[in-house]
Amino acid sequence: TWARELKKSSAAGEVKSLDSASSASKRAVVGAAPIEGETLDLLASESQAAPERKLTIIQDETQAKELAQHLEKLAGQEEISMYVISEGEGQQSLQPLGAAFGRENGESWYVPIEDGILMSDAIAPEVFGDIFKNVLNNPKLGKAGYDIKQTRHVFANVGLTLEGMQDDVMLQSYVLEAHRSHAIEKLAMNWLQYELADEESLLGKGAKKKSFRDVGTEKTAEFASQRAYVIARLNRLFNKPLSDDKKLESIYRDIELPISLVLFKMEQNGVLIDSMLLNKQTAELQAQLKELEEKAYEAAGETFKLSSPKQLGEILFDKMGVMIADSKPKKTASGNYSTSEEVLSELAADYPLAKIALEYRTLSKLMTTYTEKLPHMVDKKDGRIHTTFEQAVAVTGRLSSTNPNLQNIPIRTEEGRKVREAFIAAPGCKLISADYSQIELRIMAHLSEDPGLVDAFRHNADIHTATAAEVFGKARDQVTPNDRRIAKVINFGLIYGMSAFGLAKNLGIDRQDAKNYITKYFARYPGVRDYMDRIKALADRQGYVETALGRRLWLPDMRAGGMRRAAAERAAINAPMQGSAADLIKLSMIAVQKWIEDKKLKSKLILQIHDELIMEVPEDEVALVTENLPKIMDSVVTLHVPLIAEVGSGDNWEAAH
Repeated sequence: TWARELKKSSAAGEVKSLDSASSASKRAVVGAAPIEGETLDLLASESQAAPERKLTIIQDETQAKELAQHLEKLAGQEEISMYVISEGEGQQSLQPLGAAFGRENGESWYVPIEDGILMSDAIAPEVFGDIFKNVLNNPKLGKAGYDIKQTRHVFANVGLTLEGMQDDVMLQSYVLEAHRSHAIEKLAMNWLQYELADEESLLGKGAKKKSFRDVGTEKTAEFASQRAYVIARLNRLFNKPLSDDKKLESIYRDIELPISLVLFKMEQNGVLIDSMLLNKQTAELQAQLKELEEKAYEAAGETFKLSSPKQLGEILFDKMGVMIADSKPKKTASGNYSTSEEVLSELAADYPLAKIALEYRTLSKLMTTYTEKLPHMVDKKDGRIHTTFEQAVAVTGRLSSTNPNLQNIPIRTEEGRKVREAFIAAPGCKLISADYSQIELRIMAHLSEDPGLVDAFRHNADIHTATAAEVFGKARDQVTPNDRRIAKVINFGLIYGMSAFGLAKNLGIDRQDAKNYITKYFARYPGVRDYMDRIKALADRQGYVETALGRRLWLPDMRAGGMRRAAAERAAINAPMQGSAADLIKLSMIAVQKWIEDKKLKSKLILQIHDELIMEVPEDEVALVTENLPKIMDSVVTLHVPLIAEVGSGDNWEAAH
């Protein structure tokens, strides 16, 4: 209802119907951002005293030069905002079509840029670069943007570099409220009560989607300058709560902003791919899938489409009469039986068809997601894949990757490991991999300060053997492989909030036995139990938990009921460990990149996967990097327990791991 009322009363995008101070109060209560006191006053005054936006469209080179001189004079005095319009098939081919600049007083300018098509009112990229060189490259002229990593790519594609990017409102929002949307349209409405038209409303979608050229310079200028205007206002607004909280400010200034530049360089570097090897693997997987289909037909007594969940469900539950807990499984909303991974895993031990279907899905996904797809994603200019690292998605602070997603390549299967063999070093180079050893368990020891755990890591003991010895009351040299296996499941299970039921299911044991194991574990490591109780109570009281370095991880469902509350409690235990690990690997990447540049090395950071860094290193630098990489990673922070990075090298990713 509010949204409809706002749209009716909105004029030229600026919403004026809500009382600004009242709206700010609602935002402080409904939202999770730490806005109170002076910050709340700032939010109210920002809405009330918003400057009027004044747009000037640059018509020729003379006006462009006058604008550049005007902006240059602001160096050291004021931070300007900028937003770049671009189009292209992928990150490496994005071309700038225009740049909007804004000031805090509401002034904004739009500079149209040619993209190879003759446009009478646009400036060629090289001319734009010459005119605005001192604006773009001057580190003393502070600039704020939105997703500045992508902005760097757009300019890099036409040979331009950016310096002085002091703020990124997307990252500011991410540090303040990781669990919320960081789309600029959402930020504008949530924080400023300002309605920004999204790209789809301007260009359309699907086959009828237009380009920015099609809609004309005036509409494009309006679209871009509104964003530059909003960026300036959000930047001023977000800087207050960040500067008021030194831990959050450090997360933003010392981690998120610097890692944005490192990720840009890694995305530019890319990773070399052996497409012929992937094509060979695709053929091998196709043969394996064909064999599995034949086995499935034999088990079912008829031919059917194994890739169809509907047909598989009918064969299993109607024809074969398979039961789960003495009854047929309930049908989904679509009217079909569920053949989810969880259902099939439960049946796999007793029904060969369920096991075959699971294996078929695993191999089919590997083929369609990686071996078939990756060769088509190789950049023809350099033979490399340039993935995009998503910096503001995971609520724990972890990085993810898209186009392609390289975080989910399975490493526990032979076929998954083969895919990593196709990620190769350039001629004359090796790939070097450095992986933090048991990082989340070490962080648990640090956060809980449990004497037993801390002591085990300080003495470099095998933590799973040490845990088994404690739980089973044995000397460490008497621990059996099965004892260690159980201890490993307990160690990792408990940091993810696993219950006795979950442990029993994972180990295939009686629930009472699992409960006894957990009781013994906490008796030996009481600091862990105290930490878990303490962190859940803290999350319930304040609505968030923190990493070891102070990253704030919001848990909105802590005040919900039932399963949502239980899931939030598990997240309260695990999020500080995942988030701390994310902070550490980011700090490592920043430190490694600085070391590379200080030493003027030719080595490159090319990938980051979970707790692992992958570098492409010339052979004459391999010894130097192998020696120093773990030292850098081990020393980025000081914890109660030592950090250990394990390093390997090889001609491909799998060989280096």
